[in-house]
Amino acid sequence: MNLKLEAVNLALWLHFVAVTVGGGAAVVALLLSGFEEGREDIQGLAATIWAKVVSWAFRLALVAGIVLLVLMIQGGQNPFKAGTYFHIKLTLVFVLLGLSEMSPKALAKGKRGSALLVVVLFLAIAFTVFNRGLFLKQTPKTGPEMPVTAATAPTAR
Repeated sequence: MNLKLEAVNLALWLHFVAVTVGGGAAVVALLLSGFEEGREDIQGLAATIWAKVVSWAFRLALVAGIVLLVLMIQGGQNPFKAGTYFHIKLTLVFVLLGLSEMSPKALAKGKRGSALLVVVLFLAIAFTVFNRGLFLKQTPKTGPEMPVTAATAPTAR
C-alpha cells in the first residue's frame, strides 16, 4: 500500500470533490426551485443553496484546478499541447462559472434558465473529460507490415 501523498494527486482529488459537490448541489437547487412556486415557506431556498453551496464549490474547483495545472506544468506535463481537449474544457468551465455566478439572483426571481444551463454545461464538461481521447492529438496507428517475400501461388511438385 502506497501511503505517499503527492501534491498532484491531492489537488486532483480536491478538484474532483469540489466539482462533484457543485454539480450535485446545482441539480438539487434546480429541483428545489420547481417546488418553490406555490409555497411561501420555502421561497428563496434554491437561491440560498446555490449561493452558499454551488457557487463556492465551483470557485473551489477553479482554484484547485489552477493549482493542479501549475503542479502539472512544473512536473513536465503541459495539457495545452495535448490537443484541443483542454481548450474546450476551459471554455466550457469559464462559461459555467459566469452563469453560476448569475444564477442565485435569477433563482430568487423565479427564473431557472441560467441554473439549467449550468447543469447542462456541467454535463457537457463531464462528457468532455470522460471522452478526452476524442480531442487529443494522436498519430494514426499503423498495423504490422506484411512481408513481401511471401509466395503468391503454391509451387507444383
